[in-house]
Amino acid sequence: MKKEKLKPILEAILISADKPLSLEKLLSFFQTEDLVNRDDIKTALAEMYDSYERHGFELVETASGFRFQTREAFKQWVTQHWDEKPSKYSRALLETLALVVYKQPITRAEIEDIRGVAVSSYIIKTLQEREWIRAVGHKDVPGRPALLGTTRHFLDYFNLKSLDEMPSLGDVQDIEKLYPKLALKVDATENIEP
Repeated sequence: MKKEKLKPILEAILISADKPLSLEKLLSFFQTEDLVNRDDIKTALAEMYDSYERHGFELVETASGFRFQTREAFKQWVTQHWDEKPSKYSRALLETLALVVYKQPITRAEIEDIRGVAVSSYIIKTLQEREWIRAVGHKDVPGRPALLGTTRHFLDYFNLKSLDEMPSLGDVQDIEKLYPKLALKVDATENIEP
């Protein structure tokens, strides 16, 4: 298949997708007689990436694959589509998430030891409902506590291909500047639910 025909097909597939699509998933949309291979798709995606430079949207690769998304520069206009305000997260929730991200796999008890306060069940539940963390196993100690780790959905949400793209702990000075999506809500007491 000629790439002039392949690019609009890939555009249509990606625009209609409700989640990022991997190269393998994109390849599965084509039949053998279409004569499309992985390299053809990779080349077309690279050309598409460059061609959207002056548009209000961009082609992004995340951990789960490729997707179209609105450019950050247009956020103030696009967010007017939604009546509800973005979620605000407590410092306790963000600290818990950061510990899971940087120390995974980690147990709830280990998080509590590091933070010095109990971790609310609501915080763990919220992070799991957002599909940012999940149980990745169980520690081989009495009680077999769950080991927590991040998910692909976490990586996708923050436009990351892998955890290697996370800033080092030493570079994390102001999380609000790094990830404005989080819209940190500062509480007087950290262990109160968000």
